[in-house]
Amino acid sequence: MGEGASSSSKKSRKPDYSRFTQQELPACKPILTPQWVVTVFIFLGIVFIPIGLASLSASEKVVEIVHRYDEHCAPTNYTQPDLAYHDRIAFIKNNKSNKTCIRTLTVPKKMKHPIYVYYQLNNFYQNHRRYVKSRNDEQLRDPNFKGDLKKTCAPEDMNGNEPVIPCGLIAWSLFNDTYGFSIKDKGLPINRKNISWPSDRKHKFGSKVFPKNFQKGSLTGGGALNESIPMSEQEDLQVWLRTAALPVFRKLYGKIEHDLEANENITVVIQNNYNTYTFEGKKSLVLSTTTWIGGKNKFLGIAYLTVGGICLFVAIIFILMYVIKPRPFGDPAYLSWNLNPSGN
Repeated sequence: MGEGASSSSKKSRKPDYSRFTQQELPACKPILTPQWVVTVFIFLGIVFIPIGLASLSASEKVVEIVHRYDEHCAPTNYTQPDLAYHDRIAFIKNNKSNKTCIRTLTVPKKMKHPIYVYYQLNNFYQNHRRYVKSRNDEQLRDPNFKGDLKKTCAPEDMNGNEPVIPCGLIAWSLFNDTYGFSIKDKGLPINRKNISWPSDRKHKFGSKVFPKNFQKGSLTGGGALNESIPMSEQEDLQVWLRTAALPVFRKLYGKIEHDLEANENITVVIQNNYNTYTFEGKKSLVLSTTTWIGGKNKFLGIAYLTVGGICLFVAIIFILMYVIKPRPFGDPAYLSWNLNPSGN
């Protein structure tokens, strides 16, 4: 008997007692009373609605000029869409055609510096899987890189037996329209420094890596690069290589560091070089100020107002239900087995 009892105690799977294994640790177990739920919804509404109003107010204070120029800067004599489409493609591909285009912008309100200059593209899918993968970050960073470029950068990987630096379709399609600004025949300078991310300039693009064999193939995609300037200073390329998630996007071109007065006319000289006509894309020039929330964007304010309004609406519904049709808290008559006793 003694041996049997000792062996059974050894084989016992009962865990050692502890407050953790027996779930006896102190715990917060809030009970969601009607008063507590209504208070939470009212609190969320009171917090979210002012944030939404502040966001909308900040967005409305942003002064923005958006000017689409792709159609105006590629003249055509045809009114039929198909004929105009092919005529514009022939114009942009003709190296002898005059790509200079002069447009006039009117400042609607006073714009305080810094004024950010963007180019906006529509119907350009930078998020295409093959396009996004067509690059080699190690090549951009390491001057001694000797790896295989075909897997990541083909077909823009080699020019003969020499590597293309930077390789890949993203760099090959570099945006190359240019803009010059003036007011009353006086040039308006654009600061094109520090337009890319500091981390890109310091870490992702090497100071000893220089462009080589770029845009020297049989088919030219976009802009060329100065081979005497290292990749860490090629900020236009760095901005372009930050691929966009949506087919409509803006990228920073530069900054105007002077105030612009209301009703001033800005003369813009555009070099319309970039071909968006083949895929029926659109090009726009954007001048914008900023506030604490950034550029003009009503979505955040509307989202906060919507959520805050829903919370207040739900709180009012719960209050009306509690007042019109109250019931005792913890009433066992509402338990499922009491509501349907025959189901037992």
